Amino acid sequence: MWSLMWTSRGGTMGRTLKQYGIITLGLVIVAAGIHLFLVPSNIAAGGAMGVAIVVNHFIPEISVGQIMLVVNIFLFGIAIIAMGLDFGIKTVYASFGLSALLWLLDAVVPLRQPFTRDLLLATLLGVIISGFGMAVIFNEDASTGGTDIVAKIVNRWTHIAIGKCLLVADTLITLAATAVFGLEKGMYALLGVVVNGYIIDYVVEGLNVFMQVFIISKKAETIGKFIMQDLGRGVTFFSGRGGYSGREIKIIYSVIGRKEFVRLKGFIKEIDPEAFVTVQRSHDVLGEGFKTIG
Repeated sequence: MWSLMWTSRGGTMGRTLKQYGIITLGLVIVAAGIHLFLVPSNIAAGGAMGVAIVVNHFIPEISVGQIMLVVNIFLFGIAIIAMGLDFGIKTVYASFGLSALLWLLDAVVPLRQPFTRDLLLATLLGVIISGFGMAVIFNEDASTGGTDIVAKIVNRWTHIAIGKCLLVADTLITLAATAVFGLEKGMYALLGVVVNGYIIDYVVEGLNVFMQVFIISKKAETIGKFIMQDLGRGVTFFSGRGGYSGREIKIIYSVIGRKEFVRLKGFIKEIDPEAFVTVQRSHDVLGEGFKTIG
């Protein structure tokens, strides 16, 4: 009994460490995009980051990371109440982590001049890099704070795509940035907001792609064992009858990852090249072995 409890706790701890490791990787990517491209060019593409860039313009003695920290503190309570303690804790970690990384980068690698003077290039590179990192964080059911929290809450209760929720919230902040930095940079910031929304939705969707497979094979039992034992995925068997042959057949149904599908396809090719396999992409697979429901 104690060994089972220990194994369960060990498994939970392992998943938690992996989750926070992925969130940390996402934070590093976001910080790089903001520090190298958006801040030096005064591209305030929405969110707490946009507010921080605007305020930093007037009070350069306070870093963007410090301002983001202050803005996000006010939103932590909302996150915990609306989304639960787990989301709130991860959001606090991500928000403090991003602020700390930006603070550190500003101290160690200060960029008083833009990395590139081409505003379009700076906008696209900054937004694509930071958007990719934000998608990685969102996919672990966390956020970097600011309007991300609002977007995640709306997404949870309405199922509207996160990128679209961010687009609406960040457009308002971008309008404020236009008044400060001028129409040209405001338009670039608005372009950044739009691209950021699409990047986040595209990456989150890509990270959650799984394969639904239906397999008809004379070696159904062997293939089923391979999926369960070697790939660690569940299997459901259906009984059917061939319309042409009239013979009873066994059909395998399973949902697996993309890399797992490559291994499965190779295995089927070895043991039954005549097997019939259909594949369909699935998003947001919920339940045992995947994301929890709710």
